[in-house]
Amino acid sequence: MAAVEGIPCLYMRAGTSKGAFFLASDLPDDPGDRDNLLLRIMGTPDPRQIDGLGGAHPLTTKVAVISPSGDGADVNYLFLQLGVDTAFVTDRQNCGNILAGVGPFAVERGLVAAAEGHTEVRIRMVNTDSIATARFATPGGAVDYDGDLRIDGVPGTAGAIRLNFEGTAGSSTGALFPTGRVLDHVAGMEVTCVDNGMPSVLVRASDLGASGNESPADLEGDAGLADRLGELRLSAAKLMGMGDVTRDTVPKLVLLSAPEAGGTISTRSFLPVRVHTSIGVLGALTVGAGVLPEGTVGHGLAELPPPGAPLRIEHPTGHFDVDVAVEPSSDGLAVTRAAALRTARKIFDGYVFPRPRL
Repeated sequence: MAAVEGIPCLYMRAGTSKGAFFLASDLPDDPGDRDNLLLRIMGTPDPRQIDGLGGAHPLTTKVAVISPSGDGADVNYLFLQLGVDTAFVTDRQNCGNILAGVGPFAVERGLVAAAEGHTEVRIRMVNTDSIATARFATPGGAVDYDGDLRIDGVPGTAGAIRLNFEGTAGSSTGALFPTGRVLDHVAGMEVTCVDNGMPSVLVRASDLGASGNESPADLEGDAGLADRLGELRLSAAKLMGMGDVTRDTVPKLVLLSAPEAGGTISTRSFLPVRVHTSIGVLGALTVGAGVLPEGTVGHGLAELPPPGAPLRIEHPTGHFDVDVAVEPSSDGLAVTRAAALRTARKIFDGYVFPRPRL
């Protein structure tokens, strides 16, 4: 058998996730061959991922594939979520945390020239065909990962990366509220189905017999809750026009409860089985859009700030502030503003050597 060749790879912590960043030109053109290679790189399937880069959790088993873009953007960003103990690769969802590393990666790989002071990179998110612009510090023409911004779920501080989103509402399902309603009854429960970049099903924690302040481990260990959430997710997905999502990671399920630390709303997000130790960028933007309108399951639980102020989304390891506005439009409700601050850090840049076979 021929020796396994190394693949150029930049490994980054982006937001509250970690992932392997690749140029599309360094990976096979055929999606099946590409996915097989990525599974071998990450060490999937194996709950420990002992033979690859993966960190034994969905949040650390992510891939970004970047290429130049000539269609109103600087670069194209394809996000791929890999399984941990199950061999799958899916592009059915986007990832706003990994997105935070795309602008710096584009500069590191020479796809975008750094400006003096700060650089803006316009990114086409291929999964949802929507646009985000990342702005970050580039003193002296190089990415500065250092800074004073602290985000909950990540130790220490790092340089701020501002993400401004366009076209997030309905980017996966066609509408901000895919069912045409802000409130639905699914599997005997009231839910709000919403898509502001991450198709999600919002449900009151109390309706599931939970307090909403449980730890991720406690929620994951509740077999009865898992069964109810599984039924709820499959039924809601069909109502949202997403079909059979048995093998997909979307829609996400989010348990909502009243805030406990001065925020807007408290959340526990399912991925769809593991529980997020914080919350994703697009997940937070979606929750924000999902609690603002009257009549949603979260509106009555939320402590809404004055108009124009950020929404503080509480999660298991702290909070995440997002800037979201929802206003009436000719065809219902529209998102008029969606932005967030994240950080990212380059961990290593070099070659990764995949295991020879699955």
